Amino acid sequence: MTKLLLTICGTFSLGLGVLGIVVPILPTTPFLLLSAACYAKGSLKLYHWLLANRLFGPYIQNYRSGKGIPLKVKIVSILFLWLSLSYSIIFIIPLISIKFILLLVGLFFTGVILKQKTYRSRLHESV
Repeated sequence: MTKLLLTICGTFSLGLGVLGIVVPILPTTPFLLLSAACYAKGSLKLYHWLLANRLFGPYIQNYRSGKGIPLKVKIVSILFLWLSLSYSIIFIIPLISIKFILLLVGLFFTGVILKQKTYRSRLHESV
């Protein structure tokens, strides 16, 4: 029963991680890491699939091994975060207090992204 619940949680988390790729306010990395942790305990088959996945595997492996997040991912994440927040603040949200909260959320997640170690491929390490 525990393995089934972990597998369900891992799949739900993976869905949120994938959604986080296109919805910048959702943090992709924590959801992908949670998926990997859930799958590791719930379904080794899905865990190995996730790590071997050409889109998520290297990203998860680099992060978990302490290598960090690629600079391109950081830039794109911050860009999409601020584009979506700016649009919401300017055109969608009428209340100043909510606009201020969104601004603080954006600053917080920008800081979280920038604090992560930047992964550099071996090609860039030799330059």
